[in-house]
Amino acid sequence: MRQLKFLSADFHRTGIFHVLPFQTHCNGVAMKSVMKSERTGPDFEVSDARRYSAQTQILVIEDDPQMQKILQRTFREQGFGVTVCGDGQAGLDAFRSSRPSAVILDLMLPNISGSDLCKILKAEQPGVPVIVVSAISKVADKVLLLELGADDYVTKPFSPRELMARVQAALRRPQKQLDTTPTCSFGECEIDFNKMSALRGGKPITLTAHEFKVLKYFVENAERVLSREELLNEVWGCNSNPATRLVDNQILKLRQKLEPDLADPRYLKTVYGMGYKFVP
Repeated sequence: MRQLKFLSADFHRTGIFHVLPFQTHCNGVAMKSVMKSERTGPDFEVSDARRYSAQTQILVIEDDPQMQKILQRTFREQGFGVTVCGDGQAGLDAFRSSRPSAVILDLMLPNISGSDLCKILKAEQPGVPVIVVSAISKVADKVLLLELGADDYVTKPFSPRELMARVQAALRRPQKQLDTTPTCSFGECEIDFNKMSALRGGKPITLTAHEFKVLKYFVENAERVLSREELLNEVWGCNSNPATRLVDNQILKLRQKLEPDLADPRYLKTVYGMGYKFVP
């Protein structure tokens, strides 16, 4: 028996882990703790009065048994209902049958990878927050996750309080009503944001979940110049260097799929020195 840091009953009051004896092997494989202990001040206290109802369901898709236990306890201590699945296919089945309020998703999963599963989940239910839990730490890789449709990410090792804060923020974040911009037509293009489908000249074209998100933001802000900084903050949800080519590359991909003449864009126009503008 080794000792692992595990959540104590008064963790959310003190913000400090207690060390309890815990079996460190499951099916003969050594498990490692992936949490970080931290002290927290008043700004990070979680009020018992704001505990969530068990009707608020969190779907955890994670294949590590030790992480499953930690995540399950973390959310149950805050009053959430929790469903845990150990592989991608089981997670997809549970997502379709239980309609969770939010999803915690690992990337390294059997049967269906976390990245592929993220795209499927966001295509089927774009309003359900998906928070990726991953060891990825590079900014470019994190941005890629957001492009797949993830609403947020938490890098391992992480503190339970950080994860809880991000989940609560995602649940509180007002979701724009899909019917505010259900469809959009311009030129030969017909876009249905509810169904996440797109046609050009009557023929289906494939847009990623993030491309739908970018295009929807442009449509909702038609005729307004959008800076790279605004797009990074509002669409990608990250504060990155505005000199990055991330936005430009995404616009190029959209133009390749939507514009009749890539050399002379008609709808997604460049405003030099300022940003981009959508002209329907």
